[in-house]
Amino acid sequence: MSDVHTQMQALKALASVCTTCDLAKTRANVVFGSGDVTAKLAIVAEGPSAADNRTTLPFSGPAGDMLDDVLAANGLTRSDIWLTNIIKCRAASLKGNVLKNRPPKASEIKGCSKWLDGELTLMQPSVILCMGAPAAKVLIHRSFRITEERGVWFTDTTYAPFAMATFNPAYVLRQEGENFTTLRQAVVDDIAEATRKLQEAVDIPQLTLF
Repeated sequence: MSDVHTQMQALKALASVCTTCDLAKTRANVVFGSGDVTAKLAIVAEGPSAADNRTTLPFSGPAGDMLDDVLAANGLTRSDIWLTNIIKCRAASLKGNVLKNRPPKASEIKGCSKWLDGELTLMQPSVILCMGAPAAKVLIHRSFRITEERGVWFTDTTYAPFAMATFNPAYVLRQEGENFTTLRQAVVDDIAEATRKLQEAVDIPQLTLF
C-alpha cells in the first residue's frame, strides 16, 4: 500500500471519531471521501444525505445513481476520481422525532475543514469540480453564484491548478421536464470539460511548497 493510501486511511480513521461539532450527536456515520486517492480529479459536494449517513459512502442514494450516470456518459466511474463533501456528517435537525436535512452551518463547515484540507492536500488534484454552490463557496470563492459562474475555470484556488463548479445531481433531480434534461446535460458537459482540463493540467508542473 502506497504512502498516500496509508495516510488517507489514517486521516479517515481520525475523522470517523471526530466530535468537533454537534453533528457528531445526530450522525449515524462519518461519510469520508472515497475513490482513488491518486486520482487527479476531485469532485466535491456539500454534505452527506440520509442514505450516505447509513452507508458511510458519499452519493449513495438517487443522487448517487445520477452521478454514476453522468460519469459513465464520460467514460468514468467512481474508481477514477476522488469523491468527497465539504462536511463529513449529515447536516440535519430534529423536527419532532424526525431528522430533516438542512444546509450546514458556517461553524460546521469550519470545524470539518481540517478533513477536507487533509484529503485534498494528500491527493493533490489537478482539477477540482465542485457540485453545487456550497462547495464552490468553500473551495473557489465565498460569494460564488452557481447560476452565473457555473462552468467557469478558476486558477487561483488553494488546492488545485484548476477549479470549476457544476450543479449538484441532488438539485438536478428536483427539476422537472425540460429543465431537468437541460441541467443534467450541463453536468455531463461539465464533467467532460473537467476531463479535458486534466490533460491540460498534466503539462503544468505541480507547485511544491517546502
